[in-house]
Amino acid sequence: MIPDVSKALSWLEAHPQAVKGICRGIERETLRVNPNGALATTGHPESLGSALTHNLITTDFAEALLEFITPVDDSVEHTLQVLRDIHRHVARELGDERMWPFSMPCFIDSAADIELAQYGTSNIGKLKTLYRQGLKSRYGALMQTISGIHYNFSLPLEFWQTRLGISDAESGKDAISAGYLNVIRNYYRFGWVIPYLFGASPAICSSFIKGRETNLPFEYTENGLCYLPYATSLRLSDLGYTSKSQSNLGITFNDLETYIAGVKRATRTPWDEYAAIGLKKEGKYLQLNTNVLQIENELYAPIRPKRVTKSGETPSDALLRSGIQYVEVRSLDINPFTPIGIDASQARFLDLFLIWCALADAPEMNSDEIRCTRQNWNRVILEGRKPGQTIGIGCDDVRQPLDKVGKSLFADLARVAEVLDSQNGNREYQDVCRELVAAFDNPELTYSARILKEMKAEGQGNLGVKWADKYRQMLLDEPLEVLSEQELAQESEASRLRQRDLEANDKLSFEEYLATLAGN
Repeated sequence: MIPDVSKALSWLEAHPQAVKGICRGIERETLRVNPNGALATTGHPESLGSALTHNLITTDFAEALLEFITPVDDSVEHTLQVLRDIHRHVARELGDERMWPFSMPCFIDSAADIELAQYGTSNIGKLKTLYRQGLKSRYGALMQTISGIHYNFSLPLEFWQTRLGISDAESGKDAISAGYLNVIRNYYRFGWVIPYLFGASPAICSSFIKGRETNLPFEYTENGLCYLPYATSLRLSDLGYTSKSQSNLGITFNDLETYIAGVKRATRTPWDEYAAIGLKKEGKYLQLNTNVLQIENELYAPIRPKRVTKSGETPSDALLRSGIQYVEVRSLDINPFTPIGIDASQARFLDLFLIWCALADAPEMNSDEIRCTRQNWNRVILEGRKPGQTIGIGCDDVRQPLDKVGKSLFADLARVAEVLDSQNGNREYQDVCRELVAAFDNPELTYSARILKEMKAEGQGNLGVKWADKYRQMLLDEPLEVLSEQELAQESEASRLRQRDLEANDKLSFEEYLATLAGN
């Protein structure tokens, strides 16, 4: 069922230094809410600096949707310390507001309450807000308030040098890119393990589906909870962060040039439904354009190939310039059992799984097989904990028990864990394997089962308010560990200065600026 990785694992065991120096970065989204759990209608706090240019604290779709970004780091512990310090600092600056502890939003009475993120008067700032207006016009504002964790992961250069025989990153960029595409194809085939273990959105507030068509057999509680008994991550379902217009793009991950061509094609292909919305109404822009993708970042995918962009460069142009630098994992729900949305066990599991994805053979996938893998994901997302649940691979009819496939995967991951622990002089990765594999024999240990039990007892809203209060107090009581208030205050002020410089140096009107973008 899973590929035979024994030869590659033996290679790894003979070259343990090849995985020393893995780098990570975390992006965490969270809604600001009032003490009663209602969406905050205040603007982004001035004391946090400019959401446009701050290096650690920004906003995503809405003014009330915070996003925290950690710098690239080769230590799990230090990365999480930085993330927690950001949370501690923000908790101190929010006054009576709290950070919502779940992926699915709090009770939102009307989408009109959701203010688009504002980034000032510079052309790039206006562009970011207009892009969000396009998302609102296309998918509705409520969907865009769903929160998640993005985990950015890169293997050290030595891994690729030892594994592929390349000499340096520049001359070996094609081979490295092919290696990361191998990771992505395996992620599509086996990444359903992430929502199985860590999905934490088996239920939603009934207000979320008010007026929306769904064929899902929801069950309801008296306290307003709407849930599926075996679901893991409704955030990843068709009710959540998905796009029908993108489902038939045919973008594949067999070679970088073809992938980039597919993404660029989507940014230039008109879509009738979006054309019907129109570009403007009463002189106000409704979206950037009427194409399938307004910009490349609109592509919804469970994992993306990435490279840090230069000023004015699109993500795909950065990939064309120097190849894939890292992958961005986008399938993690907010972990509600920690105030920072992710814990060390999850980070270490992702390290293990992504290394395995790099080692395991990953035959090329056409667009049909990518659609078939979606069936596995959907099965796990909607009823992953169902007794006797099975998993297929590719478009074959053959299915095997999910628990059997999961335990086979973990047998491989345990060997990767031994290698990583040998480099670190402890047993932390092996402990993660031992802890998580138990969830295949006992699905009640999964995050979704644990949180559903709590939500059914108290309701999503009541539980969210209770935990938001608890986490707020916890963060307020804790001292900063690795950042300082002085550093954070300096970054806030520096971000405001950077925004002012951008606004002062624009040479074009916004209309002229948009015209230059349309011509590229």
